[in-house]
Amino acid sequence: MRNFSFLFFTLLIVLFTGCTSQKKIAYFYGVDEKSVANINQSFTKGHEARICTGDMLSITVSGLDPEAVAPFNLPLVSYANPGSTQIYASPVLQSYLVDINGYINFPIIGPIKLVGLTKSEAIAYISELLSPYLKNAIITIQFLNYKVTVLGEVLRPGQYSINNERVTVLDALGLAGDMTVYGKRENVLLIRENFGKLEFVRLNLNSEDVFTSPYYYLQQNDILYVEPNVVRSISAQNIPLYLSTISTFATLVTVIYSVTK
Repeated sequence: MRNFSFLFFTLLIVLFTGCTSQKKIAYFYGVDEKSVANINQSFTKGHEARICTGDMLSITVSGLDPEAVAPFNLPLVSYANPGSTQIYASPVLQSYLVDINGYINFPIIGPIKLVGLTKSEAIAYISELLSPYLKNAIITIQFLNYKVTVLGEVLRPGQYSINNERVTVLDALGLAGDMTVYGKRENVLLIRENFGKLEFVRLNLNSEDVFTSPYYYLQQNDILYVEPNVVRSISAQNIPLYLSTISTFATLVTVIYSVTK
């Protein structure tokens, strides 16, 4: 009788907190040679991040004549002492904040609207604006505050700075130490701000379609949230209460079995 009670008790525990299936733990279990060929046909290799409001940009103008390009680069300098003209440290180029309306205030030129442009498009646009002043100017643009946030069922949730401005969903999860076994790989939430409005997108990392999704590459300030599965949801609740209930139920079944035997 004790063996029956123990067996029943164990069965209920397994039922409530059983192992997650291998298919739900593995990424892209459905990807095969045929699907890879389809992915490569539509895969976008030329992804470029687009400039958003709130971005901090480093914009450097260079050319053959340093004096000619100097007015278009505003350095920030530190002096050794108040009132001194001796520079304490090497000059650092000023960063440009993309304001709420999508503009930066550029030297000589004035307000320039860059929001929505890729880096290459912004470079071409600024080069065109500088053409009356400079010949063959070289424009370099770099994001200074490119970051993504990963939350939920990952090993190291947090905010991560990106240096190369080209980050995928998988890159972001890798930075966060990958999902735990409790993360829902088929239902990852992406939160993105587009022109002042929030966009919510669900990504299935068990599907090959994620590779051709327009959301496979992340935008700066994107947020990934990995939702917990049922096992984690149960374990996060009052486990002693569950175990007490199961134990009571098992005892009741044992008593009934003894009476009716």
